[in-house]
Amino acid sequence: MRSAPVVASPVVDFHGHLAAPAADALVAGTPGFAAELAAEQHAHSPESLAANRAQLGRLGPQLTDVAVRLAAMDAMGVDVQVVGPMPMHHYWADRALAARLSRATNEAVADHCAQAPDRLVGLGTVPLQHPHLAVAELSRAVAEYGLRGISVSTTVDGRELADSRHDPVWACAQELGVLVFIHPWGCSLGERLATQYLGNTVGQPVETTVALSHLIFTGVLDRFPGLKLVVAHGGGYLPTYIGRSDHAWHARQDARGCRETPSSYLRRMWFDSLVYTPQGLRYLVDQVGGDRVVLGTDHPFDMGVDDPVKRLDAAGFAPAERDAIAGGNAARLLGIPYCGTERKG
Repeated sequence: MRSAPVVASPVVDFHGHLAAPAADALVAGTPGFAAELAAEQHAHSPESLAANRAQLGRLGPQLTDVAVRLAAMDAMGVDVQVVGPMPMHHYWADRALAARLSRATNEAVADHCAQAPDRLVGLGTVPLQHPHLAVAELSRAVAEYGLRGISVSTTVDGRELADSRHDPVWACAQELGVLVFIHPWGCSLGERLATQYLGNTVGQPVETTVALSHLIFTGVLDRFPGLKLVVAHGGGYLPTYIGRSDHAWHARQDARGCRETPSSYLRRMWFDSLVYTPQGLRYLVDQVGGDRVVLGTDHPFDMGVDDPVKRLDAAGFAPAERDAIAGGNAARLLGIPYCGTERKG
């Protein structure tokens, strides 16, 4: 029997999720969480709500048990996974609750990843609704918990990520050299997309597109050129229609909030590969560059994929570019070493 091949570079999944029951317990029964659930009900059909509840019940072990996660990673051909909290950041929480939520979540991520430190890398959360508290919690997440950055949603209780009140958080992330992973939760279009799960399939890419457009057009990325943004789901619809943004920038003075053409900022971010088709992945790479794409699965949810390497190989990239997307880009971005050990299986 042949031995398993030695992997020349790591296969890194940049998009894994973790449940944090201790944090969930802190919001249970609060008026803010009740309002959040009510908004979710308005934004989904009864059928989708039932499917979501069933999925969460089914996925419990995959969202909390390290052994189950590692087995799934082996089956997917993944060496290292970036694990972040489920993207329910509860930005409505007051300062005291927000601090407790942030610490409970970040402790859960850190404890989970500490059980397999050679294979799991953690991202935390911060209370963006309280920017100065968020700065303190970001510093704590890095210094005390050893996390490599934070996950954020596309809006902060109705406030854009690009709002200048968040500048201290971006400045801190830039100074620390850590990552900001942008992952939407829900959709501001509400009942309009409630039918047939459109709030996720259409709405979440829209939310990402709008958030990134604000960050670009308002000059946030000019003010923080070293900010390391990684974007879920291939960046939503923005990379596929960035030409319209460039046209507006050239044609209209009121669209000139950024110093350079909008498309140039795509090459200052990183995007996960979760665009589902080989054609879509090739187009994403064409727009942002092969050095700006990382593998992503959205593990373990049903809108994710369990064959990321197969999908990457189907896109037909040259070996060097394929290996960069499979893990080289992520390894450099995260600063993780790789020893060439054999993967199980």
